[in-house]
This record gives sequence, C-alpha cells and structure tokens, in this order.
Amino acid sequence: MSVELLTVLMFASVIVGILLGFPIAFVLGGLAAIFGYLLFGPGIANIFMLRMFGVLQDNILIAIPLFVYMGVVLEQTGIVGRLFDTMRLLLGRLPGGLAVTTIVSATIFAAGVGVVGASIVAIGLIALPSMLKYHYNKPLATGAICAGGTLGILIPPSILIVIYGPTAGLSVGQLFMAAIGPGLLLSLLYVIYTVVVCAIKPELGPAISREEAAVPLRHKVSLFFTSVAPVAAIIVTVLGTIFFGLATPTEAAGVGAFAALLLALAYRTLNLRTLWRTVHSALRITSMIYLVILGAQFFTSVFTRMGGGRVVRDAFVGLPFEPVVVLIMMLSVVFILGMFIDWLGVIMLAVPLFTPIAAALGFEPIWFAMMVMLVLQTSFLTPPFAYAIFYLKGIAPPEVSTIDIYKGILPFVALQLLALVLLYWQPQIALWLPQFMLHR
Repeated sequence: MSVELLTVLMFASVIVGILLGFPIAFVLGGLAAIFGYLLFGPGIANIFMLRMFGVLQDNILIAIPLFVYMGVVLEQTGIVGRLFDTMRLLLGRLPGGLAVTTIVSATIFAAGVGVVGASIVAIGLIALPSMLKYHYNKPLATGAICAGGTLGILIPPSILIVIYGPTAGLSVGQLFMAAIGPGLLLSLLYVIYTVVVCAIKPELGPAISREEAAVPLRHKVSLFFTSVAPVAAIIVTVLGTIFFGLATPTEAAGVGAFAALLLALAYRTLNLRTLWRTVHSALRITSMIYLVILGAQFFTSVFTRMGGGRVVRDAFVGLPFEPVVVLIMMLSVVFILGMFIDWLGVIMLAVPLFTPIAAALGFEPIWFAMMVMLVLQTSFLTPPFAYAIFYLKGIAPPEVSTIDIYKGILPFVALQLLALVLLYWQPQIALWLPQFMLHR
C-alpha cells in the first residue's frame, strides 16, 4: 500500500473516530497502535515508550500542571468576583458598561487562568445574572461573555501556547510575547464594538445608575489595589520573568501558582475544602491534557515514520497557487477541525504538519502561530459546534436560549475575522515585541 493512501486512510480514520464520539486521546492512541503494529510490528511499542518518557521529561510541558493550578486557584477562590465588582464600578457608566466590564475582566482573568472553559464559566456565573438584572440584550450579554472568555486561548500565559511551542519547535517565551499584541487588539475591538453599539441603541446595554456609580474616589482606588492590582501583579511577574530571561516558563509557572495560593490566603478564601477542590480540578484537567499529548505523540511517531509528513508537505508546497492561497487553505483546515474537536487535538494534529509548510512558503513561524491561534479562537465561537456556546449554556438561566447565544457571538466572530485580516496586513502586531526583546 502506498504512503499516500496510508496517509489518507489514517486521517479518514481519525475523522470517523471523532464523529463517532470517541475521545480524541483514545482515537489518536488507538489508531497509532493499530497502524504502528501493522506497519512496523511489535517493535513499535519501544518507540511509544520512548515518546512517553520524552513527554513526561519535557521541561517545558512540566509548566502545564503549574499554569493550570494557578488558573484553578484564581477561578475557585472568589478572586474573579472581586475583579468583576471593581471593574463594574470603574466602567459601569459607559454605554454597555457591564458588557465592557465583562470583556475587560475576562481579559485580565484569561491572562491568569489560560483555560477557556474555566474563563467562560467563571465570568458567566457572575456577569450574566448582573447584566440580565439591568435588562441587557441577551445576545449582547452572552456574546460578550463567550468572546471575552475565549481570550484565554491567546492571551499569555495560555496553556495552548505552552503546548504549541514544543509541538512546533518554537520558543514558548517568544510565543508569549507575540500573543500579547493580537490578544489586546481583540479585546480592544470587542470593547469598541460594545460601546458604539450601546451608544447608538442604549436599550441594548444601559449604563448603571449614577447613584450606584457614586462611590468615593478613595474607595475606588482601594478596590483597585485590593482586587485588580494583585492579579495583574501575578501576571506581570510570571510574564516578566520569562520575557527578561530571569526564569524558564516552568519556573515562572511555579512562581505564579505559589503567588495565586498566597493571594487566596490573603483574601481568606482558601481552606482545606477549597484546597482539595483546586488540586482535584487541576489534576483532572492536567490528566486530560497529557492523555491527548501522549495519544498525539504516538500518532505522530507512526505518521512520520511511514513518510506521511513528507506527503502532506509536498502536497501543499507543490500546489500551483500563490503562498497566500495555500495559507488560507491551511487556516481553513484548522478552522474546520476546530469546529469539531477540541483545540488541543487540533494543535497536536495540524501544527506538526503545517508549521514546516508555512516556513517553506516563506511565512515567519511565530507569526503563523498567531494566525493559527486566532483561527482556533474563531472556531471556538463559530456555530454549530462552538464549544464556548455549550460552556455558557450549561450555566445560563432557562430564559437564555441557545439561539440568543448564537445571535450574540456572530458580531464577535466578525471582529475575530477583522483581527485576522489586520494581523495578516500588519505582522508587526505580533512580531514587534519578540523582535524588540531579542535586540534590546
């Protein structure tokens, strides 16, 4: 059987397995075992063992449980509630002030959590009842929560970036630097859209009353320094130590996890029950991530040994189109995959194949990584299989329908596409900080 036919057969089997509802980790690992045994015999088990030990000993991937734990502590110890209440007082008088508060809070919280599902659920539980209380338009309210929550895919220290780096052979620190520009650009686009729409149609997102916002300046300053500043300090410390070469991502993740625990202790929201809950949640999330990574590593080892990577690379590079057309085709594949399977599976499947193709076509790998992550974030919001929708629907009150959420996310999907075009038009949005830090 030819390598080309085997390549098609392996990917077709992956798609069938996913559509049948099997977990992506078991689909990839199971197919690797079947094809590996048929092609290479029992000796494939030795390769799997080497791959497994390689994953478990990877210094960069050790950062995953630490970043996950940092995010879980920030999520489950009431810190997000303090953050939202403070931002509500500071921004609530703007048109659509509560939606703007939601987006800004989600931006800050995403930088601390780095896990999309956790961001959407944590922000949604607090922001949605508050916006409904003030008679906000349901699509606008749900769209702001979903869009803001998915910023955890992009804004560092994102778990996706920690996994993307070793998978693509890129520096996690440089990816963190590159993600800041696109992440803040998206957040700014969300805020501008919300303010403009609510200024034109105030009934969509009324500002909070003047009486409620009439809090003494001293109290607002106190709230800022007790709620926003500590979380921002953790994020700046984690990213700053990486950017200035003072610590590796793994060491910085350890600092962040410890700082999150200290902050929870300072707020007096950490007890033995909460500590157990945070450890259990972090272990569950980390185990899921590592299972997918191991399954993908097994699949990749079989796929590359049989020459599948070369087949895919030659097929794309040899297309009779301009490089930009091939880029659009690759990003379209990522987008479609992201609508059906979790981002982790997409990263492990697509990145090892597409990164060398993009480099061969002359695209900067760090910039291409940001394009891929923006597309993944868009697919996370796009119906009909938008994970963000189902995360929010799971915690929304009965009067908020799935149709409301679908309507709400469409303008934000358009803003995602606008950001993608801007990043293609101006690559320095992503590249200026890595280049500046490299030549400082």
